[in-house]
Amino acid sequence: MDLSVRIPFVELLGFELLEMADGQARLAYTPAPEHLNSFDVTHGGASMTLMDVAMAHAARSVEPDMGCVTIEMKTSFMQPAVGRLEAVASLLHRPATMALPDAKVFDSTGRLCFHATGTFNSLPRLASATSNVPTTPHN
Repeated sequence: MDLSVRIPFVELLGFELLEMADGQARLAYTPAPEHLNSFDVTHGGASMTLMDVAMAHAARSVEPDMGCVTIEMKTSFMQPAVGRLEAVASLLHRPATMALPDAKVFDSTGRLCFHATGTFNSLPRLASATSNVPTTPHN
């Protein structure tokens, strides 16, 4: 994933950043077999991570030098997701130190499977504990 910050967990999952501009972000994700649940569909934790990262990117797209940390996230699982997923996130409101985005995830057939809203805190990026590369705490 080509990001302005390195997020090892996101790299491990294999998310792809497709778009990040003007309060919008799109990410794609092809779940590996180890990312599925016992019903052979994408695990809810992987799905929530995809929406969390998409919303953080939508928030950061208007102020890329800042970092974002998730304060809270509400997720609705509407139907199982099959195949390659695409997350579409939009920044709904941007008070001075916060961001309020939402995200939708569509599966390979174009069905809306998940929806989330979130509250993020904006803060200056911190130096990583393992390198001198600027990073955010988790998004």
